[in-house]
Amino acid sequence: MKGVLLKDLYIAKSGIVIALVCLFVLAFGFSFLLDVSSVLMLAPAISTIAVYTTIDASTKWNKNVITMPVSRDQIIGTKYILYILLSAAGIIVVLAALGILSLLGAAVTVYALLFNTSIGVSAALLAGGISLPCVYFFDPEKSQIVFLVSFIASTGIITALVLLINLFMPVKDNTLLAFYIV
Repeated sequence: MKGVLLKDLYIAKSGIVIALVCLFVLAFGFSFLLDVSSVLMLAPAISTIAVYTTIDASTKWNKNVITMPVSRDQIIGTKYILYILLSAAGIIVVLAALGILSLLGAAVTVYALLFNTSIGVSAALLAGGISLPCVYFFDPEKSQIVFLVSFIASTGIITALVLLINLFMPVKDNTLLAFYIV
């Protein structure tokens, strides 16, 4: 399983670096327009785009995997592990940029960090849960469309859950708690 994960990291290396550098620059750019920590909502989603460059049908690796002692469960499991690792890397890069911004005088609150991170992580993990299994049913071009649609679907699902929670407790007063439930 370690070898399959290293293969995925090797294939996606340039995409990962580009995504993380873009996140770092985006954090500074958003600091002039929005709340400083709002880029944390985008961090997990942007950093996980590199997973879809490692889809094995596009690299023709799936033809060779038949002869190797790796089960299909291990291959799919490594995609999920890579997805979670890239989400965490995106959050860490943005937190480093926010640390620099706070040293330069930007106001960063713990509540805003937790709130924006919880929204971003829940949307990204739900989208990954939807799109990663679908990748093996479609060709690489259609799987990229599924990836985009999965983020729209995850946002809709999260919105519906927040509205449902709002029936039982006021979400406006307990925003952070509501997103921890979601």
